[in-house]
Amino acid sequence: MPSRSLDFARPAVFAGGMTERIECDIAVVGAGTAGITVAAGGALLGAKTVLIERDRMGGARLYGELPLQALAAAARHATDWQHAAKLGIRFDEPDIDILAVLRHANATIAAAAPNDSAERLGALGVTVLQGEARFAAPDTLNVGSTQVTARRFVIASGAKPAMPAIPGLTDIACLTPQSIFDLTERPLHLLVIGGGGTGIACAQAFQRLGVRVTLVERQQCLARHDPELRDLVVDALRRDGVTLHEQTTITLAENSATGIVLTLHHADGGTDRIAGSHLLLATGWQADLDALDLRQAGITTGPRGIAVDGTLRTSNHHVHAIGAAVDPQATTAIAVHHATVALKNILLRLPLRADRRAAADLVACDPELACVGLSEAAARARHGRIHIQRRPFILNERALAEGRSEGLLKVMTTSTGRILGAAAVGPQAAEILHPWALAIGKGLGIGAVQAMIAPFPARGSSALQAAADFYRPKLFSPLTRRIVQFLARFG
Repeated sequence: MPSRSLDFARPAVFAGGMTERIECDIAVVGAGTAGITVAAGGALLGAKTVLIERDRMGGARLYGELPLQALAAAARHATDWQHAAKLGIRFDEPDIDILAVLRHANATIAAAAPNDSAERLGALGVTVLQGEARFAAPDTLNVGSTQVTARRFVIASGAKPAMPAIPGLTDIACLTPQSIFDLTERPLHLLVIGGGGTGIACAQAFQRLGVRVTLVERQQCLARHDPELRDLVVDALRRDGVTLHEQTTITLAENSATGIVLTLHHADGGTDRIAGSHLLLATGWQADLDALDLRQAGITTGPRGIAVDGTLRTSNHHVHAIGAAVDPQATTAIAVHHATVALKNILLRLPLRADRRAAADLVACDPELACVGLSEAAARARHGRIHIQRRPFILNERALAEGRSEGLLKVMTTSTGRILGAAAVGPQAAEILHPWALAIGKGLGIGAVQAMIAPFPARGSSALQAAADFYRPKLFSPLTRRIVQFLARFG
C-alpha cells in the first residue's frame, strides 16, 4: 500500500516534464472511453486514481466514431429529397457544402469533449498526467520524469490503424478514420482501402455528399457480418454510386503528378490502375502497445494484443488490460463493459468475468447495420440446430407509413427459446436491437420479448412480431386445436 497519499481535494494535470513521484491506488494508461470509465469510477469510489494520456482525451470514440455519426447523418439528409418523393413531397436536389459538413462533425466533437476533459476528471478527483507512459518495473510507470507507483494498473491504451503490407504505401500521405475530419478541401476522388464498417460508412457518406469514391477490399466487404444482411448494405452502396472492388489485392501504391495511383489485381486474374486525389486507410486496427515496454512489467502479449484471463487480468496480477489493448476490434460498448468488469474486480473484489454474449456492433451506413450476440454462422457452429426468425420491415406498419421499409430483423434462438443473437439492417437498426441486447445480457428467453407491451406503431414492434413468430407453430398446431376443442366441451 502506498505510504504517501495525494491531496485529491486539489487534483492536478501534470505535463510530465517535472520531477515528481506519485503513489496511488489505480493508475490508468489511456484516456479513451475505457480508460476514462475506469478513472472516473475509481475516483468516485474513493480510490486515489491517476490517468495518463499522451495525446487527446476521448480517444477513438470522440475523434472517430462520433464525427462519423455526424457525417452519416448529413449524408442521410443529402438523400431526403429522394425519399420524400415517395410520400408526395418534391423539392430540389440539395446544394452540399462538404467543408461545412466537416465543420459540423468537428463541432460535434467540441460539444462532447468537455465530458472527457482533464478538467472534468480533475473535478472528480482524478490526477491527469499528459505524456508517454512506460513501465520501469512491475509496479512502476514513468511518464517523462514523473514516476507513478500504484497498487493496481489498468492498460487502456487503445489501438492504432493497421498498416497493410502494400508496396509503396508508406510513401503515401494517407488519411485515417480520425484525420479525415481535418480535411480543408473537397476531395475530387477519394480512394478507400478497407471494406469493414468504418470504410463502408465513410465511402457511402462521402459519395452521397458529392465526392467520387472508390473502395478496395481484399476479401468481401463487411466479411465479419451476416452475408444476408451485408448484401443489402453493399447493394445500397452500389446504388449510391460507390465503385466497389471486392476480392481485390493492391500490388502497388504510388504518388503521381495528379494524385495517388493504386495498381489492382482482381480475383479473376485481371489487373487495373485507379487514380484518386486522396487515400483513406480503413484496414482495421492493431493494439497500440509499443511504447509501454511491457516486458519490464512481466506482461505477456498475444496475436491480438495483451493476453488476459476471464477477469481481464494480465500475467502481472497487479495489471488489468481492457478494450482495444486486448482486442483491437472491441467496440465502444465492449470497452465500457471491460472497464466495468476491471473496476469491480479491482476495487470491490468481485470475481466478475468479461461476458461477450451480448457484444454489439454498429455500422453507420444507410441502411444501418447492427448486431448483438452470435451471428447465424457462429450460433450454428456453437449450438448445431438453431431456430431463426426473420421479420422483413415491409411487414412493419411504421416502416410502411414512413416509406422506408427496406431491411429486416433476424433473431437466432435455441429450440427452447434462449436468445443467441440478433441482427438488423434498416433505418434505426441499432434502436431496434435494444430489447434483444437486454435479453441476451440478462439471459432472458424469447418469451420475455414476446410479453412486452410496447408503443405502436413503432419500428421496434418488429421485436414482438419476431417473438410471436417463434411461438406461432406451436400455438396454432393440431395439438393445440385439439386441446381447445376438448376444453370447449366444458362450456
